[in-house]
Amino acid sequence: MKKNEIKKMSKEQALKDIDKLKKDLFNFRFQKINGQIKSPSKINETKKNIARLKTLVVRKDA
Repeated sequence: MKKNEIKKMSKEQALKDIDKLKKDLFNFRFQKINGQIKSPSKINETKKNIARLKTLVVRKDA
């Protein structure tokens, strides 16, 4: 997810994406434990995207 895409999102859309990314992260962790994950870098990328979206939500509240 790119910065420009995140900046254009509404607060509601960001919250929906956070929920989706959290579910993805949960699944990636299980895949990692089972040795099924093809790209371990997706875990870090997902965490960073969640943080970016949370920052957007906080800024839109202020």
